[in-house]
Amino acid sequence: MNETIFGKFIKRYKRFLVDVELESSEIVTAHCTNTGSLKSCLIENAPVVITEANNRNRKTRYTWEMIDVGSSWVGVNTQKANEIAFKLLKENKIPSFQNLDTIKREMKFDSSRFDIYAEKGTEKIFIEVKNVTYREGDFALFPDAETKRGQKHIEQLLKAKREGYRVALFFIIQRDDVKKFKPAENIDPDYAKLLRQARKDGVEIFPIVIKVEPKGWKFLRIIDFEV
Repeated sequence: MNETIFGKFIKRYKRFLVDVELESSEIVTAHCTNTGSLKSCLIENAPVVITEANNRNRKTRYTWEMIDVGSSWVGVNTQKANEIAFKLLKENKIPSFQNLDTIKREMKFDSSRFDIYAEKGTEKIFIEVKNVTYREGDFALFPDAETKRGQKHIEQLLKAKREGYRVALFFIIQRDDVKKFKPAENIDPDYAKLLRQARKDGVEIFPIVIKVEPKGWKFLRIIDFEV
């Protein structure tokens, strides 16, 4: 991650923009990569971390990385989830996905593009990665907004499964104040139903808790998927 810049959360607007007050009292606008609602994460005056873009010509100079909600730092940059999943596989952190022969970022299948493609012996594997920030009580939940795109990804994973691929969903939970995972039925009941059915039909579900901090992140544990 680029050099961290500390500030306070002021507001989010137009979905992709957040205003942050820096320690110098200057107010800057940062890009928000997360298209969800960020339910349970938007706390006025909460500490945040932003980074400065390498491309100085980018329309938005800063990127919003994380917010401290009191019980945990929460990683809101969805692009980090793919990086984390890829590194966890490279470092053999995920049981039953160890010692892979091949790991690649992004691979086209049918009308979709999955986040990770891997091979182990004769086994061919597709993995879709989702970033999780939403929490209620002890639970991490996904999604935090209705997601037709997410439903399509599950349908495509099921199609790949029928064609002989091993398929998995990695839910990268970028907060460490949760104990269990479940789909957010109150937000998107169709996605919740489809995810539960997909699990029965052979899509492997891995809710992975990551501790995120301004200095970096580390893998903590895989938690239970509550059916």
